[in-house]
Parts: sequence; C-alpha cells; structure tokens
Amino acid sequence: MTQTEPATPAARGRTRATPSGLRFVKGHGTRNDFVLIADTRGELDLTPDLVRRLADRRGGVGGDGVIRLVPTASLAQAGESVADDVLAADPTAIWFMDYRNADGSVAEMCGNGVRVFTAFAESLGLVNLAGGASFALGTRAGIKRVRKEADGWYAVDMGPWFLPGGQDAANGGFDAAVHVTGWDAPRPALSVDLGNPHTVVALSSVGELEALDLGRAPEVAPVPPNGTNVELVVPLGEQRLPDGSTVGRVRMRVHERGVGETPSCGTGACAAALAVRTWLAASGEVPDTWIVEVPGGQVRVRLLPGGNVELAGPAELVHAGEISL
Repeated sequence: MTQTEPATPAARGRTRATPSGLRFVKGHGTRNDFVLIADTRGELDLTPDLVRRLADRRGGVGGDGVIRLVPTASLAQAGESVADDVLAADPTAIWFMDYRNADGSVAEMCGNGVRVFTAFAESLGLVNLAGGASFALGTRAGIKRVRKEADGWYAVDMGPWFLPGGQDAANGGFDAAVHVTGWDAPRPALSVDLGNPHTVVALSSVGELEALDLGRAPEVAPVPPNGTNVELVVPLGEQRLPDGSTVGRVRMRVHERGVGETPSCGTGACAAALAVRTWLAASGEVPDTWIVEVPGGQVRVRLLPGGNVELAGPAELVHAGEISL
C-alpha cells in the first residue's frame, strides 16, 4: 500500500528504508515522471525487482523511471568506476543521479530526470541555486551542470553530443532505418548520441505524427547493441522572436528503451533538435536554439559554444509518501 502526502519541504525529507516501507517523492518534467529516493548514506540496494515494483503504475508508485540520489563517493566505494571519474573531474559533484528505467535496467542518464533530480536535491536543502549559482551532479554519462532561470526553469548543460555515423551520416542524412507498427516499409533515420543512444526519424506532418502507433517498440536496423530511444519528429519551421533572434520549432513523440512511449524525453528532445538542425544545415544558416513540443509540454534546446548542448524546462515535485516493501 502507498500512502501519499503533499510534497512540502518537511514531507520531502530524506528517503529511508524502514521496517514498514520506503519513503519516496514523485516528480515530473513535462510529464516524464519519476520515483525519487534520497539514499543520502548510500545504504539502499536498488535491485531491478525493487525498481520495477516502484515504477509499476498499478501495483506501486508509478513512473517512467526511478532516480536514486546517492553520494558519488558511495558508488565509488561500491566499485562503480564512473563515480571515480566524476570525482576526479569535479570534486564538487558529491551527489550522483543513479537512474533506472521502469523495467529495472540501468540507464546512463535522463535529461528530464536531471532537472527533477535537481529540484529534489534543492527541496532537501542539499543544493542552493540562488543568485545564478550552478550545481554539478554525477551521472553515468558524466557530469551535468544545472542552473535555475528566473522563470523557474532548470537549464542543464548536457555536455557534448555526436553523430555515431560521423560525417557520412551528416552528409547523407541517415545511418539507420526504423520501422513503426503500421508502416509499409522502414524509413531512414539518424543516430544521435548524448551519453545515451537515440535514433531520429522525420515525418511529413503533425497528423501523421499524431496517428502513430507506438504501443510496440519500433524496430531499428542495424540493431543498436544497447538499445535506443526512438524519436519521431516533425519540423515546424522557424520563429522570429521580439528581440530579433530566430528559434526553430519541432514537434516530437518518443519511444524510450525499457519504458515505452513517454510524454517527454529530455535527451530525446535534444536529439530531435540536433537531427533536424543537421538535416537543414545544407540549405543554409540554421538556428542554434530550438523549442521542442512534446505531449507533456515544451522544452528548449540550445547549442553551446564548444560543442555542448543545453536543455531547459520545468521540473515539479508533486507528492511524497511511503510504500510498503
């Protein structure tokens, strides 16, 4: 049985396993939702079975994934070499986002999850983002730096990105093929890596996007060794802002590996914008800032100097409670 309460600061206290259950907080970023656990002493054995139970929408709390906030040093002591790498790169990255997909599998990281993780850490008093301060957190895809904007959005430097297919894929526009239920034949797609794998397919219209059947996982060829998230995107053109700058717009749906279709995917939004920008680059100058519309809302993707990409969007903590083990 799950008992819930409003996610007040007191209710969001450090999650711990007790004889009766496990305390949690539920949060989401553009309706990509997560079960959050504050394992501040690094004591919880987050098994695949426990993850599946927590993420179960009928028998558990329900979520697209489970995020454990844990000291980076604890993971280093447990033998996770990536935690050693994080601390070597930045000793201030003392908190680590241990992210698991809803099926219990370990994932490199999650863009929406980083924002929700930061909101969670902020609510626990572990992070202070006042005055434009930034926060470094560890992930299996390296260090992610987060700042809070005046409108309350969290902006995350997602780090470097690349096209696994290299310049040949950029020139040709594809390096993979994707088949979705109901299509007569596979369609060309572009692979994009943001620390986790993505495969992006362009569609011709919003109507086609809305009619897709994503109840089954799209088939991708060649088969990615570690699976992939698949983004189906429709370019919506460019928009001139009052300050004279130009932003691109994209609408997207996504099927996440180990989860299924979700209302949003942060790294997927980045992949979608980067793929569309790559496809359009041959036609002339293209924007560095993109608004990506997803079923759960919208986020902003921006190319940063030096080859990194930034993701910005909302994060909300909705309730806290305790689930019987």
